[in-house]
Amino acid sequence: MNDKLGLPVGTTLDRFIMRKQEDFPFATGELSQLLRDIALAAKIVNREINRAGLLDVTGAYGQQNVQGEDQQKLDVIANIRFIRALRNGGEVCTIVSEEEDDVIQTGNTKGKYIVAIDPLDGSSNIDVNVSIGTIFSIYRRVSDNCTDGTMDDCLQSGTRQVAAGYVIYGSSTMMVYTTGNGVNGFTYDLTLGEFFLSHPNICTPKTGNIYSINEGSFNSFPEGVKQYVNYCKDNSYSARYIGSLVADFHRNLLKGGIYMYPQTAKAPNGKLRLMYECNALAFIVEQAGGKATNGSRRIMELVPTELHQRCPLFIGSTEMVEKVEEYLKAEVEVN
Repeated sequence: MNDKLGLPVGTTLDRFIMRKQEDFPFATGELSQLLRDIALAAKIVNREINRAGLLDVTGAYGQQNVQGEDQQKLDVIANIRFIRALRNGGEVCTIVSEEEDDVIQTGNTKGKYIVAIDPLDGSSNIDVNVSIGTIFSIYRRVSDNCTDGTMDDCLQSGTRQVAAGYVIYGSSTMMVYTTGNGVNGFTYDLTLGEFFLSHPNICTPKTGNIYSINEGSFNSFPEGVKQYVNYCKDNSYSARYIGSLVADFHRNLLKGGIYMYPQTAKAPNGKLRLMYECNALAFIVEQAGGKATNGSRRIMELVPTELHQRCPLFIGSTEMVEKVEEYLKAEVEVN
């Protein structure tokens, strides 16, 4: 099986990035190197995760992040690893991380890129060996080079992304990313220390029979979401909810389905973060033929006003996302 450039399954990530460089609007090598830096950090984090049970790095760290969520020890470790790789790589001027209150200036004032990252999504699941992941979003800076990045550099809409991806650490470790020319997945071979192309040109099904949502919050869902969940049950859809965003998204991307995290009474603006969770996955799913909205608007058209802004998310197979939008629109019209 080959991709559109004739690269066979089993091609290394480095070779794939090199061959794909001509697809980038600014093909001078920096974005290629940045993707390699992220892959390197992912390999290191994968090692730490696989040794977590033996090195006493599972469990809570004893502090909370800016969202008021308890940090896990591996949250802190992953955050350090990715920041260090991005700083040392030299291509990034500013980083937005879930684990940091403010932006991180790398000191690379000539760096052309901004990275927004969730270093370890779903980390509370580590203790019970459930799949977790890393999510990243990459933007070109809009400010002049030779200075630190600005808030204008960071607060760009998802339509301005030049690349986005995720790494899933599970039964196998995979890196999936897009630069706006389709979606490709790479599986990590631990024995060789390399990511190899395993899922070329990923296309998500137009519809599916899997719905993923935390039904424990059903009573506080918007009425339109309740009706859609009941529609899924009436049509014998399968409920699949891991509670790890990357894992739920990855399964639905490959098999067809919808992931939903609506606003609730407890989280009136939704829970997921726009900049380093929703935008990245929205870019990926659209490139794979799917759809991502906040229930009424395309996720990537939302312009963030703060670093850790939250928003509802409905993402996955196009027909399924459009169906839940119909229920939500009907709810608004009734009210």
